[in-house]
Amino acid sequence: MSAAAPPAGPSEGELFRRILGPEWLKLHPDIQRRFARNPAPGRPLYYRGVLSELRSSRLGKLLAYLSMPLIQGALMPYDDADFPVDIQVYSKPDCAAIFKQRIYRLHGRRPVRFTSFMREGARGEVLEYVGMGLGMKLKLAVRDGNLHFSSDGYFWDILGWRLPLPGVLTPGKTFLCHRNDSPGQFNIRIEIRHCLFGTTFTQAGVFQEMANGLHEGKTL
Repeated sequence: MSAAAPPAGPSEGELFRRILGPEWLKLHPDIQRRFARNPAPGRPLYYRGVLSELRSSRLGKLLAYLSMPLIQGALMPYDDADFPVDIQVYSKPDCAAIFKQRIYRLHGRRPVRFTSFMREGARGEVLEYVGMGLGMKLKLAVRDGNLHFSSDGYFWDILGWRLPLPGVLTPGKTFLCHRNDSPGQFNIRIEIRHCLFGTTFTQAGVFQEMANGLHEGKTL
């Protein structure tokens, strides 16, 4: 008799559905299905993509180099294009957070690995942590069937206290759009815009869902 499958973990969709309320139903059905998939502990969801654009301004590069020892990969001081990115979305036993690991395979450099996690805050907010207790509160919106995120303040979580960070001292306000292409493919665009110095970081790419793990190279 085969062993029972491990219980499914939390999904981003469960969290987003609570936050969005009726707006959730306005999302493209492919996006609803994609986020509603629950990764069981030890059984990640896999995505593979190509980043067509990676750019940072002079200020962005400075902030990325300064933050690299603490949160390597959250901000990248590089300009590149058309390179592969692997993503794993996973859960941990007895943990309500959703973890997302990205591996950026830039040209001529060692791969950059970055892991963040997302959870619901005590006040019903979507919180994303990028490392060392640093994170941001996210607002969600649906436009033309696509899912949009925007940051609503950065914070530093210290011993359970969430200390807000002044916007002028951060990389800027984050904007992310998850746009559907087909049942197994989507594209992502991220821009971070500083209130005084304009756009500091840009990422854009197309991703495919992987049916049986990255090493098999199969798409749904």
